[in-house]
Amino acid sequence: MSVKRMDNVLIVVDDLEATKAFFLELGLTLEGETTVEGAAVGELIGLKDVRSTIAMLRTPDGQGIELDKFHAPDAVRFGPVEAPVNAMGYRRVMFAVDGIDDLVARMRTHGAEIIGEMRYGDAYRLAYIRGPEGIIVGLAEQLG
Repeated sequence: MSVKRMDNVLIVVDDLEATKAFFLELGLTLEGETTVEGAAVGELIGLKDVRSTIAMLRTPDGQGIELDKFHAPDAVRFGPVEAPVNAMGYRRVMFAVDGIDDLVARMRTHGAEIIGEMRYGDAYRLAYIRGPEGIIVGLAEQLG
């Protein structure tokens, strides 16, 4: 047996509300939000005395992004918030979109900053934006 599909990606955040609003504006929907805690949670993730709030978001095609705000123990930040795209580790998530110009303008109202934009031949227009918590999001609009 091998991997059947990707279920979700976890992003640990400090400002859950701002990050949630950012992804909702991108077009994801909030599937649910809950607080988890206790020994079983701690054993699963390898921490003690865990308490966190989780918001599960879904793309229109059902892919998940899980936002996690740790209340205990405190989240740990490694490196700068605005690390460059070539920093080691998970660096961005990319979404296929329509109307990239309008979407980028809307995302700016949520504090997003443009990292860069380009046209990839006649196939795609691409934009990288940085949102709350330094999260990098790639946007890809198929042309033609």
